[in-house]
Amino acid sequence: MFDSVTSVALSSALDSLALRQRTIADNIANVNTPNYHAKRVSFEDALAQSVAAGDGHVTATTATSLEPTQLNGNNVNLDTETLSNIDTVLRYQFASQAAGTEFAAVRTAMRTA
Repeated sequence: MFDSVTSVALSSALDSLALRQRTIADNIANVNTPNYHAKRVSFEDALAQSVAAGDGHVTATTATSLEPTQLNGNNVNLDTETLSNIDTVLRYQFASQAAGTEFAAVRTAMRTA
């Protein structure tokens, strides 16, 4: 049951979203660091392809942002990071609720068995 495509995909999504949250925090912490380039975490396309293939396993990738830099060589945009963080938190809450619902179904099935 816990190795179903749904369970594996939810686990991959939660791990990847947690990595994205840590990366956003690093970006924000370095907002004034000269020559620091923001990082971006992506996994959604790979996850969709993995689920379509019947697997669900995916590893997030982290890349350096190619956005323009400021005079100090830093390209962290606090507005972008804040919006990305809000989006990531909402996605994490949704995925964790979905995982909780799946575990609750298993728990119910075990009680009635």
